[in-house]
Amino acid sequence: MGELIPFFAIAMVFGIPMLAIWTRHRKDVMDVQARTTAESAAQYATSNKELEDRVRVLERIVTDKGYDVASQIEALRDERTAQLPAEAREVARSN
Repeated sequence: MGELIPFFAIAMVFGIPMLAIWTRHRKDVMDVQARTTAESAAQYATSNKELEDRVRVLERIVTDKGYDVASQIEALRDERTAQLPAEAREVARSN
């Protein structure tokens, strides 16, 4: 048992500083990952906010009178096409 004491002493002399270096390295890696995750979360939040704004605009357009105007324009086009002679209707449909 006495022969193993120098071996353990040498292992402790080199092992403790190596453990400290490895621990510091792991901490640095975790800090970088945390920053990267925070940046990604901020980008996703910005993107999500932009999408929400676009959906609000689309909802406003659909519920606004402007959407009704587009429907009325289409209805007028259909009426106009129905009033055209048969030959003109075929040309209008092909375009």
